[in-house]
Amino acid sequence: MRKFVILALAIAALAVAAVAGCTQEEEKDPIVFSDLNWPSAQIQNRIAQYIVEEGYGYPTDVVFGATLPLLQGLRAGDTHVTMEIWLPNQDAAWVDALAEGTVQEVGFSLGADWQSAFVIPAYLQAQYPDLDSIEDLKDPQYKELFATAETDGKARLVSCVIGWACENVNAAQIEGYGLVDHVHVVNPGDGAAANADLYGAYERQEPWLGYQWGTNDPALLLDLVRLEEPAYNEACWTAMQAFSDGGPAPTEGCAYRDAEIVIAVRTDLAERAPEVIDMFEEWTFDIPQFGTVVAWQQDNPNADTADSALWWLNNNEDVWSAWVPDDIADAIQESLDEGVIPAGWPTE
Repeated sequence: MRKFVILALAIAALAVAAVAGCTQEEEKDPIVFSDLNWPSAQIQNRIAQYIVEEGYGYPTDVVFGATLPLLQGLRAGDTHVTMEIWLPNQDAAWVDALAEGTVQEVGFSLGADWQSAFVIPAYLQAQYPDLDSIEDLKDPQYKELFATAETDGKARLVSCVIGWACENVNAAQIEGYGLVDHVHVVNPGDGAAANADLYGAYERQEPWLGYQWGTNDPALLLDLVRLEEPAYNEACWTAMQAFSDGGPAPTEGCAYRDAEIVIAVRTDLAERAPEVIDMFEEWTFDIPQFGTVVAWQQDNPNADTADSALWWLNNNEDVWSAWVPDDIADAIQESLDEGVIPAGWPTE
């Protein structure tokens, strides 16, 4: 009898060890997302985190920051996924990163998007129909139109957020267009401050001049006009990039080309989580999709990024379920039905 007891205990111990070993094998390393400091990137992060956690079982986390520092963080392995690499804004750093072999492109997000450092409200152009070009900013009457007490007679231009790649691009444009003596540049500390500046002026129907891009909330919600600029060309862009890197001042400026926005991952993530890479390759969250989120947020002003991501996921199963196998989609839907909040979502 004693032998049977010992044998039973031994079998039980082996079973426990086997279960523990299986559990240990199933543990997965976290996937860390670059939490870029603008709405479309953060919405995409929350959607992707939900799918990765609740569908594929990987823990997730985020590192908050600006464009260039987070690209360096991706290269260094501090993060593993960046949902929005904007090209050509980040061309130089991106080419270096690809050459290094530590990162790779795995899909597209949002689609082609316009950018301009020279945008005015449509109501302003209706009042001043001859104000339609960047060259008009050299005209004393238009400089005075945008001047404030702090600009010493220059036109106030709300440029790119400090730390974003477009901060340098816009500075190179202003140099190349010969506008240094005509505009006073204001670089906001974050995207919320930049948007608030425009929203405030728009509400008061005041003059406003500055940087916007097609997926930013004001560009989706307000009636804005882009001032005419010389068309993008490769030689001009290269010279402006060189100036941004400390080179000589450009002798000409040119507009942004429409941005191509790609999803980037650490190369080693592709090795340890190939099923997640497959999902990113199917990703189709585009500007119209983001536009529905922005419109919903307008109707729900107390909603935060997490609320917005949950709303989109709950109302667009036909979109996101096409990115993953059926069993993964079922697991995600079950979590949504149960009101699960991913552990890796930051507290706002």
